[in-house]
Amino acid sequence: MKSKIYHQQNSNNSVVGSDNGCRSESPSPPLSPSRRVPRRQRRQTLFRAASFSFRRKLRYLLLLPMIYASGLLMCVGPFSGLVGWVYVPGSVYRSPEIYRKLRHDILADNSTDVEISSVWKYKRRPKMQKPCPNSTVTSHLGNGESSAVAHSGYLIVEANGGLNQQRSAICNAVAVAGLLNAVLVIPEFEFHAIWKDSSTFGDIYDEDHFISSLEGYVKVVRHVPNEVMARFDYNLTSIPTIRVQAWATVKYYNGEVYPVLKEHGVIRISPFANRLAMSVPPYIQLLRCIANYKALKFSSPISTLAEKLVDRMVEKSSETGGKYVAVHLRFEEDMVAFSCCLYEGGRAEKSEMDVIRQKSWKGKFKRGDRVIRPDLNRVNGKCPLTPLEVGMMLRGMGFDNNTSIYLASGRIYQPEKHLAPLQEMYPRLYTKESLATPEELAPFEGYSSRMAALDYTVSLLSEVFVTTQGGNFPHFLMGHRRFLFGGHAKTIIPDKPKLVLLLQDMEIRWEVFKKEMKQMLGESDRKGVMVPRVRKINRKTSIYTYPLPECECIFHLSSNFSTTGNIQNLGALHPTSNLMTSARL
Repeated sequence: MKSKIYHQQNSNNSVVGSDNGCRSESPSPPLSPSRRVPRRQRRQTLFRAASFSFRRKLRYLLLLPMIYASGLLMCVGPFSGLVGWVYVPGSVYRSPEIYRKLRHDILADNSTDVEISSVWKYKRRPKMQKPCPNSTVTSHLGNGESSAVAHSGYLIVEANGGLNQQRSAICNAVAVAGLLNAVLVIPEFEFHAIWKDSSTFGDIYDEDHFISSLEGYVKVVRHVPNEVMARFDYNLTSIPTIRVQAWATVKYYNGEVYPVLKEHGVIRISPFANRLAMSVPPYIQLLRCIANYKALKFSSPISTLAEKLVDRMVEKSSETGGKYVAVHLRFEEDMVAFSCCLYEGGRAEKSEMDVIRQKSWKGKFKRGDRVIRPDLNRVNGKCPLTPLEVGMMLRGMGFDNNTSIYLASGRIYQPEKHLAPLQEMYPRLYTKESLATPEELAPFEGYSSRMAALDYTVSLLSEVFVTTQGGNFPHFLMGHRRFLFGGHAKTIIPDKPKLVLLLQDMEIRWEVFKKEMKQMLGESDRKGVMVPRVRKINRKTSIYTYPLPECECIFHLSSNFSTTGNIQNLGALHPTSNLMTSARL
């Protein structure tokens, strides 16, 4: 057996245990006698070396501040304050000027280039479906009716934000409850100063339907039982609260959260926005699908009025076969302020937006590290499209003035001014306020989430949906439409960096603009059936935006749940049979 080889030197400087395994016994040659150097010469040599080193370091010390200052001037922008901002194409809002120039051609061009019933050409290519986890889901979760596994405790979550951020939290809560084998308490909604909506879960969704739809997967209760609350003196704040990291993994929940739940029998997780990773095991992913498309159905007051609004839009769209376009227009006052973009209001508009930003977000926009560049925001596609820009885009794509348009929006910023050109291009322009009577809308006034639920439903069943500014609303809606329409989002997603360049070109002709818009429509059509290969940590590639193929497994769980069934099973409403037919053609 070979002995271990160690690399070290003996006192005679011979190598013991060299790399090739040989050993030399011969002594090293004696050292040469050292030559003495005069002391004065040594001092001069040391001085010259030290002087050279100092000059070299001094050069770097002088150069570094210059580099830092140059970088600061280039990146932060004080230099631009001396010579003015460098002009960037597309950075100035000139859409009204372009419209005045092209107005005659736009209004005169009523050729029907696009049949709304056949605007979408691409079809989803079915992929090899992996085996659905429905046969093993109850064994994984321990929540099946025949399961003898005891629950680990009660899970309380607080959902914050607007309608669809809350929806995301609810679906994630169902998934986490299944993961932890916990009993889910009906989620609480946190009141937010921005949304100003005090609605509870039962005001937005049908609680009975939610509980019964999840039976056999996750047990849901309305309240924590008294015998459990007695251990905490009936004080909710005494229950252990866990702050879970964002996008927490299954491993994190099993290792950090589950032991606390088992110890105390009940936990609260707050906040709960984006607290579960996108990549989870198939049986957990399926719970998200069941919650989103089967268990979450709007409450009766919402679904009843929403059905009436859809019926009225279909009736007013008779010239286009009952099909209409829904536009999610984010040009409300708070959105314009939050975007830090400038339009045509000059200093008065800037001052007004500064006041709104300070009132709603305090000092968030005045931090020293924040540089507001409205011009770059516009070039980078971060500015909300105005009603005028939406109208020009749709007319350029070929939607004529007979097209019925539903505006899903809050109160538009300076509506008289900004809605006028859109109304001129599309006389058949409707909102929930114009479709419903004041008496019908009265119970919804002051409740932004309930109003958003009406917009969500009418937009869901449109033939064409247009998103203009991103956010949870369009991403959830696109996912729901993919689920409903066989994998196609049927959504126009404007290429805003391209659009702002076109809308600043004072030499552009209407024919050229139309050609560019048709290409943009074709790109939206193509992307509407695409599925991301990897689900990244953001809503743009989440299962809520791209539910297929994972959520197709829902159709295998129950014989009465299918794409030809009632929309109530898709979490929307109870429409008439002819509406269902038109929605699926």
